[in-house]
Amino acid sequence: MKLSFGKKLVTFVFLCSICCIAFADTKHTVEKGDTLYSISKKYSITLDQLRKANNLTDTDVIKVGQKLTIPGKDDNSSTSKIKTEVTEYVVQKGDTLYGIAKKQGIKVADLMELNGLDNNSVIKVGQKLKIKTTSSSVKTTTTTTTTKTTTTTTTSSAGTTTTVTTPIPDTRTYGTSVNADKSTIWPVKNPTVTTVKGKVNGVQLSAQKNESVTCIREGSVMYIGVYRGYGQIIFVQSKTGIIYAYAGLNTISVKKGDYVLFGNELGTAGVDSLTGKSQITFMVFQNGQSIDPAKAPRN
Repeated sequence: MKLSFGKKLVTFVFLCSICCIAFADTKHTVEKGDTLYSISKKYSITLDQLRKANNLTDTDVIKVGQKLTIPGKDDNSSTSKIKTEVTEYVVQKGDTLYGIAKKQGIKVADLMELNGLDNNSVIKVGQKLKIKTTSSSVKTTTTTTTTKTTTTTTTSSAGTTTTVTTPIPDTRTYGTSVNADKSTIWPVKNPTVTTVKGKVNGVQLSAQKNESVTCIREGSVMYIGVYRGYGQIIFVQSKTGIIYAYAGLNTISVKKGDYVLFGNELGTAGVDSLTGKSQITFMVFQNGQSIDPAKAPRN
């Protein structure tokens, strides 16, 4: 089991490293002919994003050889979809760059840059100017820890908000309740015991709110952390090498390296994020394989 857990840990660290690299900010070296607009279009970001990432103002000018930070587009809390369109505007009598920009809802600097104009440029009646317009929708997903739903809120550029609530599927496979011997000792008192199957096998134990979770076999605390799908978890390895996993904890009372005795409190029972019930998951491993928790040795 030590080797198996070690491999998982190494894989986890490796994947985290890959994700960090994939979503890290990149660099762009300004070349002749580059403009902030052309660079933003190349990397599918907005001018505002590019300026903000490089602390540039509307009037700043970029130079050949200058290195610009291209912000990453990944966001853990929301996904933004930006659609950019370029249309034409025919200059009318009395028009000014400022008036056109205000009318079109864009910045003067963006209008000038898109059309290759500077502060000395003069526009003429009938002249065609490129106008860049953007529309975006932001999709935000929030998952609560006490319900079985995902709330998705989509806000359009027009300000219309649509909220959709959908159930989160419980991918765990539940068996029947186990009629274990009444003398069987569990980490919580008088639980309803239900078998759970998935990547690993174990049992789910009903519990009182914030009920104390106790050690049923003395050993060393070899791991404390958060395991995907199981919440906070503690691994205790007995002297014989059997590993007892207490998962779904609300609080933890021990630390890695502690030697815990039978009956010592390890933490308190948590609330399952999908069922909303107070319970823990209990698993036992021997030689890297799941074994029946009801038959595992107790003190």
